[in-house]
Amino acid sequence: MSEAKVLLGRHLFYDVRLSGNGTFSCANCHLQSRAFADPLPRGVGSTGEVHPRGAMSLANVAFASALTWGNPNMRTLEAQALVPMFGEDPVELGLAGKETEMLARLGKDARYRRMFADAFPGEPAPLTLVNVTRAIASFERVLISGRSPYDRAQHGERAAMSAAAQRGEQLFFSERLECFHCHGGYAFTGTVNDMGKAFPEVEFHNTGLYNIGGRGGFPRENPGLMDFTQRKEDEGKFKAPTLRNIALTAPYMHDGSIATLDGVLDHYAAGGRTIASGPHAGDGSTNPNKSEFINGFELTAGERQDLLAFLHSLTDSTFVTDPRFADPWPDTLRARGRARRPD
Repeated sequence: MSEAKVLLGRHLFYDVRLSGNGTFSCANCHLQSRAFADPLPRGVGSTGEVHPRGAMSLANVAFASALTWGNPNMRTLEAQALVPMFGEDPVELGLAGKETEMLARLGKDARYRRMFADAFPGEPAPLTLVNVTRAIASFERVLISGRSPYDRAQHGERAAMSAAAQRGEQLFFSERLECFHCHGGYAFTGTVNDMGKAFPEVEFHNTGLYNIGGRGGFPRENPGLMDFTQRKEDEGKFKAPTLRNIALTAPYMHDGSIATLDGVLDHYAAGGRTIASGPHAGDGSTNPNKSEFINGFELTAGERQDLLAFLHSLTDSTFVTDPRFADPWPDTLRARGRARRPD
């Protein structure tokens, strides 16, 4: 990590020259205004291909011990950056077979020649794919979110949280609702790693979102952890995402199939989602692989509002407006890319 690497990574993160057709950048699916998540339910790549899952928030991704919804082996940001760049199923940035072309594009820009030399001093030819991923990872590691009203309250400014949010906090961390078992700790997810841990924690959970055929089935394109373990009991298990800035990252769940936080509370209150008809019909509450913590609960109207107030208290408005994380490019370059989606 160095300031020069972070600065270079920020420029690459927002640069449409890192896509095969020059229309897309990392920032198209990771919008700062959405805590570096995507407002679309499922990602759409540079060629228009719709992905099976939505883009996760990058807030505090430096502390994530697994980086995607269902792959336990994707552990480093440098390795993960190669997936959107060169992956073909689905196509994201569409750079497969175009590595040399992409590097040549960057090499034509005098600014990049200078920035790569500054970021990787001593290397005779620093403009390489390896260094592209190192720089992007460096920028992602500084995307730290920790100044929400909840954080301020944790540091003694209790009035930063409303009375409703404080009541919601008590509900969230109660055994009655069980939320904290999967969304606990400073990161509000169980899949974390930091210097204080003896080993990285990696967790995947089945929340009863589907139960196709009554035997635990999930849509074919989204088997979750089972895609890697090939074990039936892992079908439908996904990483619990961070809840930091959760009010900004709708729609929810790995496939964006729940539109609002109210809908998410309905899902967990019922102990799983029931789909009455269609190809995904089934009672998720009876999914045989469901987490032991998803048992349903009842909330009064007031308690529901308190819980929602708590979730909104996790919004770090300084994070989503911090100019250090914003698009560094002038409008002339941005205009060459695909129009940004509305916030």
